[in-house]
Amino acid sequence: MPVRKSKQPDRILAVASSGGHWVQLLRILPAFENADIAFATVLASCRSQVPNNRFYCVNDATRWNKMGLFKLAIRIAWIVLKERPHVVVSTGAAPGYFGLLFGHLVGARTIWVDSMANAEHISMAGSLAGKYADLWLTQWPHLARPEGPYYGGSVL
Repeated sequence: MPVRKSKQPDRILAVASSGGHWVQLLRILPAFENADIAFATVLASCRSQVPNNRFYCVNDATRWNKMGLFKLAIRIAWIVLKERPHVVVSTGAAPGYFGLLFGHLVGARTIWVDSMANAEHISMAGSLAGKYADLWLTQWPHLARPEGPYYGGSVL
């Protein structure tokens, strides 16, 4: 997915929560080969899975922890400003939502791939991030809508 015409590789910020979100994020990375990728997630132990890339560990937070969400938003905003990505890609949850929001605000192209676990409905974070996504995908064909999210297959 070429984003711009330059001799420099595209800078991508890949953001996800832990667990299945992180696994799915790693599975789509071959689509970005030859890019300069930085990662942000909530578990420091994930660093070992992407040893040759810049890596940021952020706090995890949910809608029930407003102070945690605020701290997470500030941290992700700082990472976006530091990295200046051309593309922000996420497979989900709160860190990804903030990644897409702030990426959109600085002019990055944004990609949201809703988690495979959300088989009955689009995730809350996905519903919120959809308005900031240049490409908004679901992994379930019955959840696709003409206005997005779109179905293009599954990651797992």
